[in-house]
Amino acid sequence: MTMFIDVYAVQNVPPSNINRDETGNPKTAQYGGVLRSRVSSQAWKRAMRDEFKKLMSEGELGIRTKMAVQLITEAMVDERPESADEAEKYAIGVLTATGVKISPSSRAGAAQGKQETQYLIFITKGEIDKLAHIALEWMDRGHALKKVDAAMKTEVAAVFHGVQALDIALFGRMLANAPDLNTDASAQVAHSISVDAIKPEYDYFTALDDCAEGDNAGAAMIDSAGFNSSTLYRYANVNLDSLKEQLGDTQAAAKAASLFVESFIRSMPTGKQNSYANRTLPETCIVAFRKEQPINAVAAFEQPVEAQDGRSISDVASRRLVEELKKIQDAYDQEPQAAFVVSTNLSEDDIDGVARPVDLRELKTLVEQEAKSELGGQEGA
Repeated sequence: MTMFIDVYAVQNVPPSNINRDETGNPKTAQYGGVLRSRVSSQAWKRAMRDEFKKLMSEGELGIRTKMAVQLITEAMVDERPESADEAEKYAIGVLTATGVKISPSSRAGAAQGKQETQYLIFITKGEIDKLAHIALEWMDRGHALKKVDAAMKTEVAAVFHGVQALDIALFGRMLANAPDLNTDASAQVAHSISVDAIKPEYDYFTALDDCAEGDNAGAAMIDSAGFNSSTLYRYANVNLDSLKEQLGDTQAAAKAASLFVESFIRSMPTGKQNSYANRTLPETCIVAFRKEQPINAVAAFEQPVEAQDGRSISDVASRRLVEELKKIQDAYDQEPQAAFVVSTNLSEDDIDGVARPVDLRELKTLVEQEAKSELGGQEGA
């Protein structure tokens, strides 16, 4: 039976604009008939990937780029400097063998004219090195790159299969022109929405010229910027069995689950953060191990939250989340295999029967232990 890890968070965010729409204003969504603040899953996944870099070696992670030709070329020349004259040609050859389309970049600046893929691809340092090695072998054999045969395509495709980097295993890889090389995501990340109704606000600002003449008292710049403040409900889940399959063993999957939970908690999209200093941590985070299916508890906030009885919106929202999980547990016989909570505003009595109270350090250890136990138990079954 498949094991899932659900991660829920209630997080207060002060005035900010961490994820902008096409107009430069904070993203929003309608939910429960009112306007909510919204942060896209893509924005938070990027923030989590940045957090991974603090927790593990970058060589163990993927790179999302259009410049794979350049990276493979550089790897070829590093391995064999005398290949410099033909390296790019063979780097293009191994990439086009996958079905990926390549053309000169139209971007301004240093990238202009360089060969790039038509869309961003998710690739690891290890995969770049393997492709560089294949390209050098093709160069040695004098392969005609205009006649890439089935065996050559199979050789290149094998690079993208097998054990995956952590972030590729979690968030997946899609190559539009090479679907056989796609990797299904082991994790799902929901768009975060505010538990409370919001009203868009605008910061009117002026800037003075420090070197302006003394008889010029006017502003050198006048503009306005959109922002809002809200308490966000955040949710994600991980298919633990899929994660193990892609990472290759139980210990790696268990460690990855712990890293996923930690990065989910610590991460924050970086939009406009220098202007707002909006970095916060969740008031409440609940992690639940479930069999059969993951469960998003967003219904707790269909009715927008308001401060009440001297309790803040974050406090009320944390209690609503616990109540919703308890209702789901009782109504659908969905008691989790294990559940843990880190909270700054809930007491042990508040979460009785729903989750075990811990701190973040203990949570990371327990998630890894529980994941290892569950996956190890499957191996012995």
